[in-house]
Amino acid sequence: MATFFGEVLSVFSRAVEDDEEELEESEEDEDILRELEEKRQVRVHWGPALELIPNTDHRLHCPHLLLTVGHNASRFVSVFFLSRGDWDAVGHVSLWNERTLQSEGSACVLYRHRDSHMLMCQVDCFVAEDQLFQWTEQVLSSLEPSQVTVLSDCPAAEYQSAQPLGTAPRLRSIHTSACSEPTCCPPVELPNLVSGLPAAVMSFCQLQNISAVVYQCYSDVRSADSTAMDTFRPAVEQLAHSLNLDLCPDQDVLRKVISQAAVQSNLYI
Repeated sequence: MATFFGEVLSVFSRAVEDDEEELEESEEDEDILRELEEKRQVRVHWGPALELIPNTDHRLHCPHLLLTVGHNASRFVSVFFLSRGDWDAVGHVSLWNERTLQSEGSACVLYRHRDSHMLMCQVDCFVAEDQLFQWTEQVLSSLEPSQVTVLSDCPAAEYQSAQPLGTAPRLRSIHTSACSEPTCCPPVELPNLVSGLPAAVMSFCQLQNISAVVYQCYSDVRSADSTAMDTFRPAVEQLAHSLNLDLCPDQDVLRKVISQAAVQSNLYI
């Protein structure tokens, strides 16, 4: 560009600078998204006691997989099953999302019964929607279960029916077409749906022709409650019989669970 005095000045296009800035920002955004995607990956970590090779055709056979989703479901197996001392922690599922509070390795612990070799997994953390398929595929693809049983908590407010549930917890079930054993409670009535991780597990089992059943407890309690926990008892009576368990709660563990729930629900502590 020439001035009035004949001096030639260089001119830089602002559009070029904007394009360069947008390109740099785009690359930074892609790096951030890539790091976030990597951080949100779900991974199964097996302990040295199990010779399980991930990402191969070697799968761990187990006669039964018991999966608990929700606070009361997880506390139920702690009180009635894990308190017996016949279980070994053999692995865990690591995941991270915006709502995970537990440290890695403590949120989804895998236990194995010493005699029957059945597996149990307590899911004590939130699994985000974009992690549901990952979680299910990572865990179930590394196993070869003959039967899958899911115990799940669900708020009573989400239950839709012409007849109210009342104040007592209610148990409902849904199973895959490969499941031939009768369930201990009525099925989930329409228009109610099973969602979240139990639904993802059921979908996987249905596609893989695995016998699976979800027992969903509808309750209006938000913390560990002995009545809500006891609602799951009929769902695992046959399983407990196969393990030679009498399904009597460990009173010390039960008191500890209930006292912890009482402290957490007290706003003044």
